[in-house]
Amino acid sequence: MISILTAGVVGLVVSILGTPLAIRWLVRRGYGQAIRDELSENHQTKRGTPTMGGAVIIVAAVVAYFVAHLVRPSPPTVSGLLVLFLIVGLGIVGFLDDWIKISKQRSLGLRSRAKMGGQVAVAVVFAILAINFPDEQGYTPASQALSVLRDTPWVLPAAVFVLWALFLISGFSNAVNLTDGLDGLATGASVMVFGAYTLIGVWQLNQSCGVAPGPSCYEVRDPLDLAVVAAAMVGACFGFLWWNAAPAKIFMGDTGSLALGGGLAGLAITTRTELLLIVLGGLFVLITLSVMLQVGWFKISGGKRLFRMAPLQHHFELKGWGEVTIVIRFWIIAGMFVVLGLGLFYAEWVATA
Repeated sequence: MISILTAGVVGLVVSILGTPLAIRWLVRRGYGQAIRDELSENHQTKRGTPTMGGAVIIVAAVVAYFVAHLVRPSPPTVSGLLVLFLIVGLGIVGFLDDWIKISKQRSLGLRSRAKMGGQVAVAVVFAILAINFPDEQGYTPASQALSVLRDTPWVLPAAVFVLWALFLISGFSNAVNLTDGLDGLATGASVMVFGAYTLIGVWQLNQSCGVAPGPSCYEVRDPLDLAVVAAAMVGACFGFLWWNAAPAKIFMGDTGSLALGGGLAGLAITTRTELLLIVLGGLFVLITLSVMLQVGWFKISGGKRLFRMAPLQHHFELKGWGEVTIVIRFWIIAGMFVVLGLGLFYAEWVATA
């Protein structure tokens, strides 16, 4: 467990000390956020705030992961490296999107096809590699079986699994991206879900079939290392949140939101809790559904709106809620979903023990 604590602490320290350095560097070069004109006047005052801060989260998490392996000497695992690959790969896609926004001084970055193409390429490589590299027990980083709280009997063909993984990864990376509309909202919610995956990794390690064989044991490869990755992300996000909380001194941008969403999906796939992520990340799901419902109702009703504005957090802004009020209440909702998800995870283990 020393490696988990080390990852969390190092991620926090690197992020909380590295973010102000990034802020100064970005300000000197004028790399500020462009704001959509239809957003409220409060948002217009944020125009020019440094963005691409997600790069600090990514660097802090990667550094924390490898330092944790140096403190308690052990080689990195395939599972841990694959989740980091997903985080870094999607972060690069987001970075390109952010770079175009700030260099062109517009609110739109990569064209939708190019952005989706980058996400697809990273996700497909991850999915293909994840069903290879079996360990001595024959466990691969990911399983082709559809998973809820653990693997189910429904085994997907390799091609279908790749499509399923692509759906999860692109879905959650875009969901976190949609949530990242208010200061600290996506960062704080992500901390809770990554924290849940730290606990899940520890529990799966202690109840693994190699340690505690039985009907309730978990057939997961490298659960300890997955907990290290999750803890590194918790620390990195916490450190960034110090500077990202309202009034934000820096935004994570697509660099951070795509990376965080991809990291959550990667942990869900490698811990065999794919559908549980829908509960743990319930806030992200709700916000994404608000956009889908808004677009669908607009088309069906001939131009009418279901919400004053989508994503959902902006609807409450236009209703007169203060930004900090919305963020805190949405954090509470995110926490409730995480508690529900962990409760389901533990209840299933008790029922099968």
